[in-house]
Amino acid sequence: MDDEKRGFDDTLTDDLNLKEVHRVWGLAEADVIKSFLESNGIECIYRGSVAASVYPLTTDGMGEIRIMVKEADFQTAKALLEKPELPPEEA
Repeated sequence: MDDEKRGFDDTLTDDLNLKEVHRVWGLAEADVIKSFLESNGIECIYRGSVAASVYPLTTDGMGEIRIMVKEADFQTAKALLEKPELPPEEA
């Protein structure tokens, strides 16, 4: 389903030069990714078509959340999400 049908309004995204780096299906996963990116110095926001706390649905795009980062940070964020560096295991 395309963004128009989901009800996303990209006006704010365009004005701030934000770019979608990832999509998830719930607020908990979005919070983890947001915290991970911010701990690596990348500011981000997430956007969804429905308030997840009001309508906790995940069917047909209803619970989908888009993780948005500044265009300048997009490549770094994408690389971090593709292969996050894990801390070394302690013996």
